[in-house]
Order: sequence, then structure tokens, then C-alpha cells
Amino acid sequence: MPLPKSASVQLNRDVKSAGRFSRRDWFLVFGIWCLALALRPSALNASDTLAGMAQIPAGVFRPLFRADNDPKEIPIAAFALDVLPVTNAEFLDFVRANPKWRRTQVKRLFADENYLKRWAGDLEPGTNVMASAPVTFVSWFAAKAFAVWMGKRLPTVAEWEYAAAASPTRPDGENDAEFRRFLLNWCSTPSPEIIPAAGLGRANFFGVHDLHGLVWEWVADFNTALVTGDARGDAGLERQLFCGSGSLGAKDTSNYVAFMRYGFRSSLKANYAIHNLGFRCAKDL
Repeated sequence: MPLPKSASVQLNRDVKSAGRFSRRDWFLVFGIWCLALALRPSALNASDTLAGMAQIPAGVFRPLFRADNDPKEIPIAAFALDVLPVTNAEFLDFVRANPKWRRTQVKRLFADENYLKRWAGDLEPGTNVMASAPVTFVSWFAAKAFAVWMGKRLPTVAEWEYAAAASPTRPDGENDAEFRRFLLNWCSTPSPEIIPAAGLGRANFFGVHDLHGLVWEWVADFNTALVTGDARGDAGLERQLFCGSGSLGAKDTSNYVAFMRYGFRSSLKANYAIHNLGFRCAKDL
């Protein structure tokens, strides 16, 4: 890769000012300049912010529900997704740095009375939760604030579903019988009183852990699960997507677990804090 013009001019000046250089000296200076360009601050910052994240390649998402005018496929640009859900230890760092999100100080507009319910105190998770387990009893507002604090964002429904469709061995998990059995078994099992640590299970095809099998997760546009168009208005409501009639337009009527996710999301409000609902962050590449 050639040096930028300004860098080449400066390199020539440096070489001339140093007097007569041998070929070996010139290559040494050239190598130092290349290294300096490669390690410029923007490159270092980019790699730092992607630490602990998996890069999800571009692809397409095929919605479970689709109204008559909706596209059959939604293009997904490549993005980064946290390898693990946000843990109690990580969320503790957030509330230490942001007092307004502590349990006794958060406004009820942004989190209901169950917010961080199992923590022993504002800055004490206590023995009822594991530091390495996904944080739960957090509202959508709190999850979004954490993501912004980290320089990230919440994934969209399309991004989350696209990444979560992968099994441990293939990107199209719907064609993996063992993976489908695992999902059905998890959805039919009650959530444990104490949620286990994150990252103990197998990573999926993209290198992401625990999209299934541990907790449900907030997404940026959770309230568009059964809404088309602008989610802030009622004009986009598709009545045919509700209740049993929703399955008539579904992509895969046998995907029971996907129906559960969409039904669960449609029941949420942004200030809800639930015992088995956590989150993870995403970032544009």
C-alpha cells in the first residue's frame, strides 16, 4: 500500500536532513514510517472498542412475520456483536460511574420497581447473583444507556435474529436438528433461581455465546415485533399478525421458539425489569 502524498514528502525531507543514507538505512526509515501509520490512534481505538466482540458478516434476515407490503428479506450490513451478554460485574461498573442508574436513584419512568431486584444494594450485587452471570432485572432504557456509555448500541431485531439463527456448526441453524432440539428444550425449562455464568456453553457459528439457553435479551426495536412501518404510531399495526392468525403469514410455522421470542417482545414495555431478561451490545463496523 503506497504512502499518502503528504507522508512521502515528509519522508523525503527526513531522509535529506539526515545526510547520506545507505539503502539499508532508507529501508529502515521507510519501515518505521509504515509502522507509525499502521499504529495511528484511530486504528488502535477501533481495535480496542471491538475487544470482546465477534464480527458478524453481512447477510439477509427473513422475518418470521411479514405483511403484504413488507420485503421478504432484510439486508444486514456487517456488524460487531458482544461475544457474551453484559454481566453483573460489567453493569456494576456502569452504575458506579453513572449514579442516576443506581437502584435507589433511577426514575420509575425509566425502570419499574423490579429494577436490579436481586442485587443486595446500589453497589452490592450480593450473593443472590453471580458476578459473571448476565445482568437481569434491567430495563430497556438502562440497557440502552449502558450501550451508549460503552460507545456501542443495542442490536436491532433483525441483527439479533440473524446472529441467533446460527447453530454451533452452521449459519442456518434451522437446518440443524440438534440445535432445534436444544432450543425447544430450553424454552420448555423454567429459568433457574440463580442464573449461571455466561460463556459456559458452545459458541455459535459466528463465535457468539449464549444467544439462547441462558436469558432473553433486549433489542433496540423490541416494540416493532408485531408492527410494520413507524413503530411510534398506530397506523402501521397489522391486525392479522396478532393471536393465532399471525401464523398464517409466518415464514416457518414450525419455528415454535421464534414465535415465543416475538410474542415475548410484543408484551414488553421499555421500563420493564424481568428476572430472565438481559442484553448485549452491538457496534457498526
